[in-house]
Amino acid sequence: MNNDKFILLVVVCVLTHIVRAVYEVLKHKKIIAAGKLSFAIIFTNMAVLWISWFLLCGADVYKINLPAVVKYIGIALTLLGAGLFFTALFTIKTLETYSGDLITKGIYSKVRHPMYLGFICWLLGAPLFFNGVLSLALAVIFIANVLFWRHLEEIELEKRFAGYKEYKLKTNF
Repeated sequence: MNNDKFILLVVVCVLTHIVRAVYEVLKHKKIIAAGKLSFAIIFTNMAVLWISWFLLCGADVYKINLPAVVKYIGIALTLLGAGLFFTALFTIKTLETYSGDLITKGIYSKVRHPMYLGFICWLLGAPLFFNGVLSLALAVIFIANVLFWRHLEEIELEKRFAGYKEYKLKTNF
């Protein structure tokens, strides 16, 4: 039964990552625009993705006994990721429909994409906390997907904000 649950969660995680990647490509190609409906769909998709990811890591069928310090690193990465994500969210106050000036204050003075970086921290932290080998392997694939989203967003931000190229030189990630 645990194998079935794990496989189901893998399928859910993969499908939600695919949905988000397709959305980012369609948005990049100007086939769809960010709006209330797309926000609701992507927010729901991401909520399912996040919940299924943590459940998947806990249900990983191939666990190894790692030192306790690794579990603490996993917790720290997960908390850091949540902190980055919510700090960024409270700074811009939206996810998909931001229409103001380029934000270069607060967390954005150090990191260009704190939400994506936070998500990457979650992707690494949860498998470490749960000692999950297969979920850690999946994290590598999912991180590549997040980096793809970031790449598409960088292209759009360079077109949208005149000072973005200079901002990139002063900040990380």
